[in-house]
Amino acid sequence: MNILQQICEQTRIRVERNKAIVSLSEIEQRALALPKGGFAFENALRGEGISFICEIKRASPSKGIIAEEFDYLQIAQDYTEAGAAAISVLTEPDWFKGADSYLSEISSRVETPLLRKDFTIDEYMIYEAKCIGASAILLICAVIDRDTLTRYIQLADALGLCALVETHDETEIETALAAGARIVGVNNRNLKTFEVDISLSEQLRRRVPPELVFVAESGITTREEVARLQSVGVDAVLIGEKIMRSVDKKIAIAELKG
Repeated sequence: MNILQQICEQTRIRVERNKAIVSLSEIEQRALALPKGGFAFENALRGEGISFICEIKRASPSKGIIAEEFDYLQIAQDYTEAGAAAISVLTEPDWFKGADSYLSEISSRVETPLLRKDFTIDEYMIYEAKCIGASAILLICAVIDRDTLTRYIQLADALGLCALVETHDETEIETALAAGARIVGVNNRNLKTFEVDISLSEQLRRRVPPELVFVAESGITTREEVARLQSVGVDAVLIGEKIMRSVDKKIAIAELKG
């Protein structure tokens, strides 16, 4: 199995373990009892200029530990003060050293919309995301088929959650559009090999209608790269490692913004 398949397999085990603690019907009831919300994540990304989704990530499969010191609440506060349109929070525990508790604590501290960055392979995880305070979920075309993707987007809509639908090529973009995606991301990192090429977002931008939100993800490290992506009509960039490795995260974001 490649890394993506391994992560998804471990995620399935995690979901079954969580279901044994809180059943699907119970977490569904909890999620439906919460206020629906107003799709804050999507609205934030439709702001003036190019928007920044700043990521809180302790580790990754390709780089290992990224942040030895990991004051996630302070990082979220710094991101908010630096003008991040949204914050992506890794909750995958095995490969990225994330936790649901990080997101739930952050959601009680800042009003910035939060993306639950995880490998959504079961509807249970969508209800979970709502319950822990997420404004959006990640749906990866490489790990779910079109019918499932359509169903998950509709479920997210019903809960007032946005869905960032991640793609890697033209075929996956067609799948995302057919499934009803309103926010389409292109991950410049190949999740099977973990190689990065930001020109992928530049090449694929024209495949997504301009009225939808287009997000370039991964591998973005300089102001010049941000400007390149903005020049081809990218609406938002998701940046993690560059900022997480910076001592002063506010300065790092300011430099990327120019």
